[in-house]
Parts: sequence; C-alpha cells; structure tokens
Amino acid sequence: MLLYMSNSAHDARSTPLHSVSVAGAVVREDGRVLTIRRADNGTWEPPGGVLELDEAPEEGVRREVYEETGIKVEVEQLTGVYKNMARGIVALVFRCRPEGGSEQLSDESTAVEWLTPDEIADKMGEVYSVRILDALRDSGPYVRTHDGRRLSDAS
Repeated sequence: MLLYMSNSAHDARSTPLHSVSVAGAVVREDGRVLTIRRADNGTWEPPGGVLELDEAPEEGVRREVYEETGIKVEVEQLTGVYKNMARGIVALVFRCRPEGGSEQLSDESTAVEWLTPDEIADKMGEVYSVRILDALRDSGPYVRTHDGRRLSDAS
C-alpha cells in the first residue's frame, strides 16, 4: 500500500514510501496460536500479507488468514505496529479468535500448525515471535522497529 506519493522531484526525494502489511495472531481457547511455515522461505510466521489498497486493515487480516490457513477469524484488537526499517514495511498485527473453517495449505504455506507460546519462541525468528508474544499480552499495542532479523534496541 502506498501511503504518500508526490509529483514534485524534490518531494519525491524527501518523502518516504512504505508498504503496509497485516497479520493475525489467532489465539484458540487453549492458548495455542495459528502459524504457517512459508512456502517461499521456510520460516514460521503468523498468517498475513500485503494490505490491498481498497480494504480496511481488519478486512485484510480476515482475508489473509483465511487464504493462507483456511481458518475464518473474528478480529479482536490491534496489538502491535512493527516497522522493517531496511525494507520500509509497516506491519499491523491484530489478535483474532477463530470462528470456523479448517486448517488447509495454500500456495503460500507448506504447514499450518497451532503452536504454544514456548513453541513459538523456539520455531520463529525474533521479529515474528515478538508479534505473537505481544498479542498474548494485554498491555499493547506495541510499536517496534527491526531490520528484518533483529529488533532495534529502542523497541
């Protein structure tokens, strides 16, 4: 999603362009969280993707989670905003509750699993596990920055 574009050459140099993504931290009643192993890079992450220009963030979360996992969700609340400083991607993460559907693979996922918080910390890289662990806390939303692999010291 393009947040701002300028027609002037001067403004184009000084105005940053960002992409916006959304992800769902889908939490079952037993505390397990829905995750996928991505087909493109093999990493474990919460389901999510690029927010379309014509959709609200909550709509995007519902669409992305369903497309990648087959699970329908109710979006409960925004739990964090995470900026990849290296790539200019801002990710909005929402805690969700499963409402139906059944786990299925997609072109974007090679595995769909419900993991415990301990399993999340073991299987996921820092910048993805923190999104889910933050969503399990009630003191958010959190705002964090990272370089794609590690959280920034200020986060």
